[in-house]
Amino acid sequence: MTGFVPFVLERRSELLTLTGQHLVLVLAATVLATAIGLPLGLALTRSKRAARPLLALAGLAQTVPSLALFGFLIPLPFVGGIGARTAIVALVIYALLPILRNTYTGIRQVDPVVREAAIGLGMTDAQILLRVELPLALPVILAGVRVAAVTSVGTATIAAAIGAGGLGTYVFRGIATVDSRLILAGALPSALLAFLVDGLLARIERSSRPLRAAGKLALGMAACLILAVAAQSRRAGPSVVVGSKNFTEQVVLGEIVAALLESRGLAVERRLNMGGTALCHDALRAGQLDVYVEYTGTALTEILKQPAKGDPAAVLSDVRTGYEGLGLTVAEPLGFNNSFALVMRRPDAQRLGIARISDLAPRARELRVGLFGEFLERADGMRGLTAAYGFTFGPSPREMDLGLLYRALASGQVDVAVGSATDGLIAALDFAVLEDDRHYFPPYDAVPIVRTSSLAAYSGLAEALGALAGKIDAPTMRRLNQAVDGEHREPREVAKDFLRSLASGKPASSRP
Repeated sequence: MTGFVPFVLERRSELLTLTGQHLVLVLAATVLATAIGLPLGLALTRSKRAARPLLALAGLAQTVPSLALFGFLIPLPFVGGIGARTAIVALVIYALLPILRNTYTGIRQVDPVVREAAIGLGMTDAQILLRVELPLALPVILAGVRVAAVTSVGTATIAAAIGAGGLGTYVFRGIATVDSRLILAGALPSALLAFLVDGLLARIERSSRPLRAAGKLALGMAACLILAVAAQSRRAGPSVVVGSKNFTEQVVLGEIVAALLESRGLAVERRLNMGGTALCHDALRAGQLDVYVEYTGTALTEILKQPAKGDPAAVLSDVRTGYEGLGLTVAEPLGFNNSFALVMRRPDAQRLGIARISDLAPRARELRVGLFGEFLERADGMRGLTAAYGFTFGPSPREMDLGLLYRALASGQVDVAVGSATDGLIAALDFAVLEDDRHYFPPYDAVPIVRTSSLAAYSGLAEALGALAGKIDAPTMRRLNQAVDGEHREPREVAKDFLRSLASGKPASSRP
């Protein structure tokens, strides 16, 4: 943790931007959830028959894991896609239950004697609700809003996985690069925000005039939200949206593409570190992204659902033909093949005499394997691999985020990890890469995938992508990955350094 404070000071501008994005997500979700949950909860107090199923439905929505909910929402029209809109919809769904339930419970717990007295005074049902029941139930209702707001602060961190920004951007980036400073830089401000929100709403609950205090807070939140949206609208304009998946190499490639486009005079919006293959592909087809870098073997087997092939030229041709029918254009390969790689701690591989994947067969039932979940489901993943080599790992594979795999391997929590041939941490941690001696894995040449309509909409986009063709070989990609993973440099700076070296004709240095 040495150097954490200087690190935060160096990143203070970006950190403030991410904090602002996080606050907008929380404010929007809390305001909308309150605007929906409060009147709905009041309505349910007048209809017991509808109350039970609606409260049960709201409770059921709370049980859906946050990432799964984001996945469900992405394909939906109007509320789906990637970015802040989808994140806010998900956060509203999570925030509704405590507001709805506390509103209903607070009103129902008002002493019936008080209600009868109000009726005796000649009050109408609406007057009883607004002048008697609502003021008495307000502390319980505010407790629900308090829970919803604090929950939103934490859940909004996950929103970075779908390109919504916020402090989760640092958390995911830190996990991907095994950088504890980045994780803390995202997690600590998020925790501080949760404490501040909780404390502010607690003061309103304890206020001698909670209704007035709550009204002022609601107006302030609404005003801040309107100003934030207006500021974002002023900044918004036509721009090329560049995406990436959620591991170091993808983020670096996304930054290279984005920086190159900016150097050619194109406005760029970054949606990096978003998620897996399906998420990026769906976002591209839906028009939420304009371009991201994919791998030909992945495109062939995962997107086009075609059998794997060993010939790189044939795979590229099939991918181009298949993607053309989807309204997508496959640019020229960048110059490296990022095949999957099975890696082990070098001393263990030497001790057990394992140099090739086929050497795993006598030991497979004893070895613990770590992998990312997508590899279990892919056509070119674990099932095909074990069938091709004729062995099965004994312990069930341990699924984890890509950024945690090498940390788990280095600490001895797994014995074999499924990584990528160009990962910078393989050399940094001196891992042994097992030879794919039966040539199971197809070629995974890195290629930019771009919407065909975007090529027509943005002049110079095709030429810019063409300038990267064949310019990044495997050693260069490993060096760039190592600059981020091993030296903890910022991906954007690594990308700019690479482009400067490309322009000068000199090899990119791994250090500034």
